[in-house]
Amino acid sequence: MNEIIRKRKSTRRYDKAPLGEAAFSKVSEKLGTLTPLFPDIKYSVTIADKTKGLLAQGSGASSFLVFRSEYKEGAYENIGFIGQQMDLWFSENGLGSCWLGMAKPNEGGDLSYVISMAFGKPVGTAHRSLADFNRKPLSEISDGSDPRLEAARLAPSGMNTQGWYFSAADGKIRCYRKKPGIIAPEKLGCIDMGIALWHIASETENFRFIQESGVPERKGFIYDGTVV
Repeated sequence: MNEIIRKRKSTRRYDKAPLGEAAFSKVSEKLGTLTPLFPDIKYSVTIADKTKGLLAQGSGASSFLVFRSEYKEGAYENIGFIGQQMDLWFSENGLGSCWLGMAKPNEGGDLSYVISMAFGKPVGTAHRSLADFNRKPLSEISDGSDPRLEAARLAPSGMNTQGWYFSAADGKIRCYRKKPGIIAPEKLGCIDMGIALWHIASETENFRFIQESGVPERKGFIYDGTVV
């Protein structure tokens, strides 16, 4: 498994010292290399130095990624898929980051705002041991056997709800997300699915995500697609 997946963590306290021009240049360069889940969906990722929201203001973070998208089916999964590439990249480069589901940007844009991500120098370490992950066992979120399921299990999710279910068989992984509710609204559930899908993609050669017909229903969940 990708070693970064095994040790990344969400950083909630940041060093207030600025990153510097060279660091921002590397972030901008990385933003130009992201792989979307759905290439036909328009999106944008910009760097901001301010955002609204209690978690953002209390963390000490002074750098944020702001994700926007046109609204169409798969848009939120697409943003989760794209954003998690940055989350892992920050961790790989010794920086901290954290998805901010409750934040809002200070400025508007041509596309609809979706979510933000804080990033910067962490107070403490940007990594943790595998034993420090607080995650449900695979038996609660999946059936069947596929080594990529462990990468999905370690993916971050809004309020750590882990509102997904994966059914693995014959080299395929059918992906279900929990039906939306007050604690897990639909937008965050879709973003979480996109995040988990990037973890699976990181472990997959020739990754593809398709819609199948006649897929078995799962009570309390919505079928999102199949990794083949």
